[in-house]
Amino acid sequence: MTAVVSDARPAASTVGGHWIDDWRPEDPAFWNNGGATIARRNLILSIFSEHIGFSVWTLWSVLVLFLGPAYGIDPAQKFLLTAVPTLVGATLRIPYTFAVARFGGRNWTVISAALLLVPSVAAAFLIKPGVSFGTLLILGALAGVGGGNFASSMANINAYYPDRLKGWALGINAGGGNLGVAAVQLVGLFVLAVFGAGSPGIVAGVYIPLIVIAAVGSALYMDNLSQARNEKRGMRDAAKESHTWVMSVLYIGTFGSFIGFGFAFGQVLQVQFAEQFDTPIKAAYLTFLGPLLGSFVRPVGGALADRLGGAKVTFVNFIGMAIGASIVLVAAQQRSLPLYIVGFIILFVLSGLGNGSTYKMIPAIFRQKYAGDDHQARRISGAVIGIAGAVGAVGGVLVNLAFRQSFLTYKDADAAYIAFIAFYALCVLITWAVYLRPAARTRIAV
Repeated sequence: MTAVVSDARPAASTVGGHWIDDWRPEDPAFWNNGGATIARRNLILSIFSEHIGFSVWTLWSVLVLFLGPAYGIDPAQKFLLTAVPTLVGATLRIPYTFAVARFGGRNWTVISAALLLVPSVAAAFLIKPGVSFGTLLILGALAGVGGGNFASSMANINAYYPDRLKGWALGINAGGGNLGVAAVQLVGLFVLAVFGAGSPGIVAGVYIPLIVIAAVGSALYMDNLSQARNEKRGMRDAAKESHTWVMSVLYIGTFGSFIGFGFAFGQVLQVQFAEQFDTPIKAAYLTFLGPLLGSFVRPVGGALADRLGGAKVTFVNFIGMAIGASIVLVAAQQRSLPLYIVGFIILFVLSGLGNGSTYKMIPAIFRQKYAGDDHQARRISGAVIGIAGAVGAVGGVLVNLAFRQSFLTYKDADAAYIAFIAFYALCVLITWAVYLRPAARTRIAV
């Protein structure tokens, strides 16, 4: 057997443009001789930029709490205001996935961070009584640019780490980004407590200097990998895989729930329990808790999937989510606020766990399907992660539209909760039929 001698040359970026032309993370000598340090530096800056992106994306989950009677905006319109940035962000995830290989990870992080200034500056100066609903919709749509940052950040960090560390690196990257949902709500709570409900622009204004720091820090300290390329026809081939669409449906149930409830929770509290939450600050005291817990447990979902199997964790997780939604439904009917909060906390925590377990299923599925062809497995699974991430985010739109239609038609959210229970039950059935049923032809041990 011929021995393979590792080149122990340290990883180093060229002086011009921060490009790294030689990147071999699977080589232990290369990794230990500077590669790990460079990857860690890029990961830290990527997490910070993605975190700010998530905060800007979910900015309107907070800003709608400031839109009191002086704005003339009814609850149905508020749910539309939160659905619009969710939809724009979901749509942008596909092109953002390709952008890293096209422009370079560092370059695109700088660009995508700088783009966050547009919705933040606009919201900081334009939201005031008398502004038209159409203008608010445009401002909400602009905030959608933050939703694409997740896809480009994950694609970038995926290229830096060896296979044995990808799960950890991507889990930390995703969890740090998801925390932006809770962070913006804490910022909103601070502004409400200190400045009152008449100063929504301050919430957006807080992020302007942070965006500048993210863009400048990325420009100074991140790198581009010249070997990073979009796999030719990867998306097209992934779209032909039935597992792509199965996992996209499951991701609607997990990440779609997380981001959808993150946007809608504060509004639902104000409408469902108007007597207890007659001021925005009372709702703001609770809205950050669910997204915070859901973000922290996302890596736990991945770890459980590694140990017990992603399909088993996802299967049990959806059963739990159906139970959580049922608790919320019963609490709403009985007007029990404590039980209602418990039900929603269960939904947030389990949606976070499910984010981790479903994402871990994707590479496992294609490693087994393309056993012996590691390149094909990575090529397809990478594209599927991009597609599922975009489709899953659409679930956030559906959550907000479900609440909007339920309040419009029935004057309460019960119909929306019933729809969520039915969808989670469908996800339980799909997971069992495709990945757990012993007699299933398509069974894959994930």
